[in-house]
Amino acid sequence: MSTDHSRAELAGDHTHGSTPAADKADKPRSFELADFPVPAGREEDWRFTPIKRMSDLFADTLTGPAPSIRFEGSDLTAEGLPFDVTTDECPCVGSVGAPADRTSVVAWANRGTPTCITVGESASRPLVFDIVGDSREAAAQHVTINIADGVEATIVLRHTGSVQLTQTVEIDAGADSDVTIVSTQEWDDDAVHAASHRISAGKDAVVKHIVVTLGADLVRITTDVEFAGEGADVELLGVYFTDAGQHHEHRLFVEHRLPNCVSDATYKGALQGKDAHAVWVGDVLIGHDATGTDTYELNRNLLLTEGARADSVPNLEIETGEIAGAGHASATGRFDDEQLFYLMSRGVPEDLARRLVVRGFFAELINRIGVPEVQDRLIAAIEAELDQTMALIK
Repeated sequence: MSTDHSRAELAGDHTHGSTPAADKADKPRSFELADFPVPAGREEDWRFTPIKRMSDLFADTLTGPAPSIRFEGSDLTAEGLPFDVTTDECPCVGSVGAPADRTSVVAWANRGTPTCITVGESASRPLVFDIVGDSREAAAQHVTINIADGVEATIVLRHTGSVQLTQTVEIDAGADSDVTIVSTQEWDDDAVHAASHRISAGKDAVVKHIVVTLGADLVRITTDVEFAGEGADVELLGVYFTDAGQHHEHRLFVEHRLPNCVSDATYKGALQGKDAHAVWVGDVLIGHDATGTDTYELNRNLLLTEGARADSVPNLEIETGEIAGAGHASATGRFDDEQLFYLMSRGVPEDLARRLVVRGFFAELINRIGVPEVQDRLIAAIEAELDQTMALIK
């Protein structure tokens, strides 16, 4: 099944706060727990999610320990770090958007001591933070990343271990900054991770946001983008490999309210095994004043075995006709036996032929990541997943 088109739909103005939005995205925003009741599973935002498996993260109060955060094996209090860290309630906390669903408002209410990372000078190498969980008690975590005006930096958040975690990651990219943010979900098989990534892109900022989801029992990441200045360019990339019984869900909301901004979203996933389930929902809103907007969103899913399921829902709402371009595409398909036959008919063994097809499916997107360390780890992880694929089909 595939779709590839763009469309304009008239709607009312989008509003923030606790008042529900009038547009297609229909996203209420609030810092108050009472504004987001525990979902029943029938709500639009939750209809694909196995909420029983993450029910502990809906509680008003969470008492578990937040995962540790370390930089190159060092505590964030170490001297000589190439960034500033504040572990108090600094003014930047909560400055990028507001919670938009139950787990994100629970994360806010239980944030404890936030970690605020400020990069004030350009970094010549990626700044890699290891976020490691070692408790199954439901917990919350709040991380804020501030990139100063004109700064170039790549930041990697690498998640490992075992958790039940609802997490907020705020990303504030200053004017003329060039920032790449990578979040990898390499959790243990029993982990449950809900995350709200909220991005603000300043005037003429270039932001690349990359999500790589490989592990855990359940991962649900919502990414909200707002433009704080004209001329900003945001690229959203995602890769996921979903195994038997895993649920990987990625939801995007890109809100164009200012003129001459660009957004481009590309997510690709492969699924294998019984009850492997991936969900991708992309919402783009182009407001009345967002003239000159150029936006596109793409989702592709490859089903490697029977029993896997992918849901893909692209949405595009346009409130002005004075734009540079807007569109979306979505496709979910099974492994291409014709490609496999073509390769095998030319002497390529079946094992290698299958690997080549899957590698080709991911290759273009992996090359766009632009962070060698992340690309190498992802390629190795995909090879390991393909070993499991061959075991399933034999």
